[in-house]
Amino acid sequence: MEQNLGKQLVLDELFDLTLYKKLSKFAAEDLKPMFAELIPTETKHFAFWQDFFSVKVEQLDFRRRLKLSVLTFVARIFGNLGTHLVLEAIEVYGVRKYVTVWEKYKGTPTGTAVQKILEDEFKHEDDIVSSSIERRIHPERVRDIFLGLNDGLVEILGAVSGFFAALSSIPAVISASFAVAVAGAFSMAAGAYAAVNSQGEVERIESAKKAFLQGNANETEGGSASAIQSAIVVGISYILGALVPVIPVLAGAKSIFWPFVIAAVIMIFISTVIAFLSGMRMSRRILTNLIILAIAVSVTYAVGLLVRSVFGVNI
Repeated sequence: MEQNLGKQLVLDELFDLTLYKKLSKFAAEDLKPMFAELIPTETKHFAFWQDFFSVKVEQLDFRRRLKLSVLTFVARIFGNLGTHLVLEAIEVYGVRKYVTVWEKYKGTPTGTAVQKILEDEFKHEDDIVSSSIERRIHPERVRDIFLGLNDGLVEILGAVSGFFAALSSIPAVISASFAVAVAGAFSMAAGAYAAVNSQGEVERIESAKKAFLQGNANETEGGSASAIQSAIVVGISYILGALVPVIPVLAGAKSIFWPFVIAAVIMIFISTVIAFLSGMRMSRRILTNLIILAIAVSVTYAVGLLVRSVFGVNI
């Protein structure tokens, strides 16, 4: 088990080093100094972990080569924004794997050596990235986008499933789905606004209290602008997610089969991105969301059949 852990960590270090080298080749001029520091630092870490685990690795496996190609493509297409996104995600994954290593070796004779290199991994690399990049990726915005997409897709797919069971008219299914999607978008946007605005108010009060205790009369403004932005992002994302199961119906789908298949494909993509950004295991995230999707479709279809049977709906 230790040998496998060592090999995986060394491969990850080689992946990070290779990624930094590739990104540095086409990075913007303002990012090149960052990579000039990151590459020798990562080279040192790569050598340390190879010696520590007595594992010599010279090339990446297929999965990491594929991942490397995808991330490099993202960085090329989206420029600095894509590079920032990739580095943020790599940092999250790094924290998770290093914590795993520390849990295994803390309190052992080799724990001191591990602690020293992990402090360098955690602090030095993060300092390099933080000092060289003005963070343009706001975690809150990423959260809002995928929260809206995910909820819109799941809720409207469930609604479409129920409407297919309860209604016999395709135009009625489409009309009802759009009505629910618009109402859901406003509801989600209002909820996001209230949540962020409340959080901003609490932070403003806390800031005012600290300012008073420190003898500073300045107060921090509330987060109303951020709340409005969050509401807009969530609402628009919800509508985009809601369109996923509706479009197949507009294209001629007569049952829930194709809306479900297409929604499942998009859900896998969304789950992959969320897992990548959050550091979660992708397989677990994808499986969880697909199960939720299947349950939503099954339950709402059963409810639709029940409504049609009990109330004799014939539209």
